Amino acid sequence: MTTVSSSDVPAWSSPRHVDVLIIGAGLSGIGAAWRLQRESGWTYAVIEARERAGGTWDLFRYPGVRSDSDMFTLSYPFQPWRGKKSLADGDSIRRYIEDTAREHGIDRHVHYGRTVTAAEWSWTQGRWLVETKKGGLSSTWTCSFLYICAGYYDYKQGHQPDFEDVEHFGGRFAHPQFWPHDLDVTGKRVVVIGSGATAVTLIPALAKTAAHVTMLQRSPTYMSSQSDIDRTADALRRALPSRLAHILVRAKNVLFSQLTYWLSRRYPEQTKRHLRRALLRFLPDEAYVDQHFAPRYQPWDQRLCVVPNGDFFRDVAAGRASVVTDRIARFVKRGIALESGKELKADVVVSATGLSLIPLGGIRLSVGGKPIDLADTTAYRGLMLSGVPNLAFCVGYTNASWTLRADLSSRYVVRLLRHLRRRDLTTAMPAFPRESARRPLLGLTSTYVQRAAHLFPRQGDRDPWVVTQNYVIDRMRFAFLDVRKGMIFDE
Repeated sequence: MTTVSSSDVPAWSSPRHVDVLIIGAGLSGIGAAWRLQRESGWTYAVIEARERAGGTWDLFRYPGVRSDSDMFTLSYPFQPWRGKKSLADGDSIRRYIEDTAREHGIDRHVHYGRTVTAAEWSWTQGRWLVETKKGGLSSTWTCSFLYICAGYYDYKQGHQPDFEDVEHFGGRFAHPQFWPHDLDVTGKRVVVIGSGATAVTLIPALAKTAAHVTMLQRSPTYMSSQSDIDRTADALRRALPSRLAHILVRAKNVLFSQLTYWLSRRYPEQTKRHLRRALLRFLPDEAYVDQHFAPRYQPWDQRLCVVPNGDFFRDVAAGRASVVTDRIARFVKRGIALESGKELKADVVVSATGLSLIPLGGIRLSVGGKPIDLADTTAYRGLMLSGVPNLAFCVGYTNASWTLRADLSSRYVVRLLRHLRRRDLTTAMPAFPRESARRPLLGLTSTYVQRAAHLFPRQGDRDPWVVTQNYVIDRMRFAFLDVRKGMIFDE
C-alpha cells in the first residue's frame, strides 16, 4: 500500500487504498461495481452507510411501497428481472439488488455501516482521501477515482413543513420515511397530506383496514393508471430465453416511455385530455375530476404519478378514500382545520409532504485543501464536476427509470478509466466551461426539487455540459462520444 505523507492526510486513522471507491450500495452502486469488476486489474470497494444493500429500497418501509417505473427498465441490463410484476413492491426490488450483488460476488466488496463524511483530493499524492465513520470510530480510505452513487435523497430527514399547532393534535402523526412499526390504522380515520407518488402508494394500502382515508392536497397532480403486469413480457419470457426476452421488453418499454414523454411535452393539451378521459373511466363524476385531478402546470413539468391497476382511483370510487383540495390552517385536537373553514377529523395524520434532497450524499468535498461549493460547479455530461479531478457522481433520469441513466454513467466511468490506463495518465478533470447560460441540473418544477436546487451543481446549455433527458439519444451519444472533449488530463 502506498504511503501517504502525514502533511497531506487529515488526522484520521491509517488509510486503505483501492483504485475506485464507490459510495452507496443501492441500484446505482451495485450496477457500477458490476461494470468495474468486468475490467481486470482494477481494485474497488463499496462503502454503504446502511447495514445492507438496497439504498432507497431498504430505507422506505411504509405500507405499499412500490416502484412507479417498470422493472424491465429499472432493473439492470445484465440481470434479467424475473418477477411476476412489472411494477414491483419495494421489498422485491431490495431482494433483487441483494441477489445481484451476491450472484456476481459484489457483496464481498461492500463495507456496511460506514458513513462517508468528507473527501479531499491531494494533488501531491494524486488520489482522494476519504473519511468514513462507523459508530464512534473514524477511518480513512484512499482511492485513485471516487464514484459517488448515493443518489440525492437525504436519508436522515424527510421534508416536514412547519404545521401550525401540530402539537395540539390528539392523534398519531407519522412521516412515511420513518414509518412507525407499531402504527395500526385498523378502524381509524386517516388523513394523508400530499398528492405525490408516496401518498398515492400509501392510500390503497391503508384503505384496506382503515375506516376511511382522505388525501389532502394543496393542488392536484397528474396521475395515470398502469397495469402492474406486462403481458407482452410474460409472452416473450415463455417463448424466448430470459436474457433475450429481457432485452426485447426493455427496448419496448424504453421506446414507449420516451415516446410518451415526447408527445406529452409536444402536445400538452392533447395529453391533458387523454389523461382526463382515462380518469373518467374510474371516476365518472366530471366535476370531481376537474376539481381534484386537473393540475395547474403542464404534463411532465413534474413527474407523472403512476397508479398501478388504478387502485387509488378504485378506492376513491368505492368510498374507502376521498380527495380534499384545500390548505391547512392549523391542527386541532381532533384533526385539521382548513383555510376554507372546514375541518377534517383524523385519528392518524401521515405527512407525505415530500423528500429532502441532498447532493452527493452530503459529503464535504475539497480539492487541494480548498472546499468545493457544488452550486459553483457545472456538471460535465451530468456525471462529473468542473474543476474537480477523478470524481464522478450518479443521478438518474427524471422522466424515465433511474437505472437507465445510472448504467450509462457507469459505462462512461469505465471508458474514462480505460483511457487513463491506455495513455498512462493519472488525472482527468473537466475544465471550467466557457461563458454559457447555466440552469438547474434537475429539470423539474416539483416543490421538493425546487427547495434544494440551490445546493446542486448547475448544467450548461451546450455539449458536454448539458444534460439530455432522453435515453435513446444518450445511449447513441455515449457510445461514440470523445472522452477528451472538455477534459484536462495530467500524467
